[in-house]
Amino acid sequence: MVLGWIFSIFLALCLACLLIMIAWKRTSKGGKLPPGPTPIPFLGNLLQVRLDAIFQSFLEFQKKYGSVFTVYFGPRPVVILCGHEAVKEALIDQADDFSGRGEMPTIDKNFQNYGLAMANGERWKVLRRFSLSTLRNFGMGKRSIEERIQEEAGYLLKELHKVNGVPIDPTFYLSRTVSNVICSVVFGNRFDYEDECFQKLMKMINESFVEMSKPWAQFYDMFGGIMQYFPGSHNHLYDLIEELKDFVASRVKLNEASFDPANPRDYIDCFLIKMHQDKSNPNTEFHLKNLVLTTLNLFFAGTETVASTLRYGFLLLMKYPEVEAKVYEEINQVIGAHRIPTVDDRSKMPYTDAVIHEIQRFADIVPLGIPHNVIRDTHFRGYLLPKGTDVYPLIGSVLKDPKYFQYPHAFYPQHFLDEQGHFKKNDAFGAFSAGKRICVGEALARMELFLYFTSILQRFSLHSLVPPADINITHRITGFGNIPPTFKLCFMAR
Repeated sequence: MVLGWIFSIFLALCLACLLIMIAWKRTSKGGKLPPGPTPIPFLGNLLQVRLDAIFQSFLEFQKKYGSVFTVYFGPRPVVILCGHEAVKEALIDQADDFSGRGEMPTIDKNFQNYGLAMANGERWKVLRRFSLSTLRNFGMGKRSIEERIQEEAGYLLKELHKVNGVPIDPTFYLSRTVSNVICSVVFGNRFDYEDECFQKLMKMINESFVEMSKPWAQFYDMFGGIMQYFPGSHNHLYDLIEELKDFVASRVKLNEASFDPANPRDYIDCFLIKMHQDKSNPNTEFHLKNLVLTTLNLFFAGTETVASTLRYGFLLLMKYPEVEAKVYEEINQVIGAHRIPTVDDRSKMPYTDAVIHEIQRFADIVPLGIPHNVIRDTHFRGYLLPKGTDVYPLIGSVLKDPKYFQYPHAFYPQHFLDEQGHFKKNDAFGAFSAGKRICVGEALARMELFLYFTSILQRFSLHSLVPPADINITHRITGFGNIPPTFKLCFMAR
């Protein structure tokens, strides 16, 4: 009986070793990948990476292996790019080769390669071209996007006046106002701030971003093939995104019920027109699944990233009140106390423009970037990356590249000013990523950040509940996303 027990254990160990060897061989695609920390079969580099500080772990690897190295997410090899020069060479100089979308197991089950953000190949090209064109057309329509932002900023200012200087957590004030801008484009209308459905959506989007940034999500991205069968917060994230999908699908049905192809009201209507035009084409990418998921991509990205940047910006301005004072002085000189700020004002306000760029750089909302994938066997810096290799361009390492920023870990608006005080572009400013996968909503986000910051600081001063020296500007969660710390402030009418 004892021999039988020993024999069973021996067989189990042999089977485990066999499975590990099979898994390891499946990841060996040939080619010559960059060096990196030595992986353990099946576990990869799990034991060498801090899941609660994965970005910092990669920066430690950079010191040893250079700006291009390989890390194993479980059995899956992933090439990491650090610093402006490596990321530029890949995403701009070899843009076509690196234009694929890499795996994100935390959300792949929701999107299944559909929608703009997670698509590849011809589907991605078609959806990106259509989305850029449609957003541009709305920007030049009867009501420009600038007018939509100005109107929404006005609603926010009214809400802040109602608060009357009482301390508030700005999280959902900002997410609701920012989200209403993209809602007016994709859904054709804004929502009342007190609308219960809208408030629930904002909480789900915020919670989804937080869940994606937790250590558990990083672990799931390494072992998605196995972890999908186990309980955990990844299941909650899946449910949140499915609820958001259901909401978008319900909005599509509303549009279909009152659809007039001669008078498109929003992004959904424009997509429906393409669906009707291509209804006899069995290979069209203009179908319901892509409509729902692309609209969700725009809705989600157009809400969370800008709102988080604004929130972090207010925290930094309270930490450095002298910066807020200089921004207000420039607002007074260029715009005055009563005129509504416009995008044209930005070129006359170099200090404010520099501060906003520095807020984006320092906040570093998505430090890991979104994974890319090489679409063919690719020679890069003397290595051969086999077709299908996932690549992480670390956006945070670009925004804090010491070769391009004098004080990479400090908040220093002078990074974007020359000696005469004029705005100075910096090639390493890559807050929206770079190359063919650069954020579709980049122009919209730039407008929003400028118009919201100037509109709010024109009317209100920011007051912290603690002395500036005691304000904590450390990110609350540093994973896929850098989550700003929770705080309260007082908006005091000027």
